[in-house]
Amino acid sequence: MPGTREIRIFPDTAAIAAAAADEFARLKPATVALSGGNTPRTMYELLASRHNIAWDKIQFFFGDERHVPPDDPDSNYRMAHESLLTRVPIPEANVHRVKTENPDAAAAAADYAVEIRNAFRLSDGRFPRFDLVLLGMGPDGHTASLFPGTAALEEKKSLVAANWVEKMHTFRVTLTLPVLNNASNVLFMAGGAEKAAVLKSVLEEQHDPPFPSQLIQPASGRLVWMVDEAAAKLLKR
Repeated sequence: MPGTREIRIFPDTAAIAAAAADEFARLKPATVALSGGNTPRTMYELLASRHNIAWDKIQFFFGDERHVPPDDPDSNYRMAHESLLTRVPIPEANVHRVKTENPDAAAAAADYAVEIRNAFRLSDGRFPRFDLVLLGMGPDGHTASLFPGTAALEEKKSLVAANWVEKMHTFRVTLTLPVLNNASNVLFMAGGAEKAAVLKSVLEEQHDPPFPSQLIQPASGRLVWMVDEAAAKLLKR
């Protein structure tokens, strides 16, 4: 089936997090790529209180990771670990984190690609099909760790990239566009007035080059944007 796009508008980020938790429970995903960020953290905390989810049947991955050890305050893994993964009965083997304690970001990305290939039992040249990918969007239109003007946006074959982000003077490890666009369900969570202008650009305008978030277009999956009133204030209703 062709991909579909849906935009849902909520009063605030707390309502986004609650709706995203409901969507997670409804989909019953077996493979999930988690996101960092404050709204996902709230979503994970809400999910941790749910007892009707077969946690032992879910394989958890990460859409991107900062180039820091897993106990660093900036680690997406640490955030998910504290808010969800230690609070529900998930076997340790079901959590697939990026080994970004490795000082060589490219090696960490290559190792994570192998981890994904093994978990999905992929043959060469194939991309994993995640049941659910969770994403956020920055005020510059980036998503995962795909920032405007960065090399990973051009990646067509690799599953994972070590992406140099000049404005932060650091590498980020991220899933690539072919992987994200092969998912069955992609759920964006975006809130805050500081994102209103870029959200309008991403959802209603054409840009050359496109914002990274505009490049998320699942070929045969659902794309759902969950945004709050502040972020949506410039959208056509």
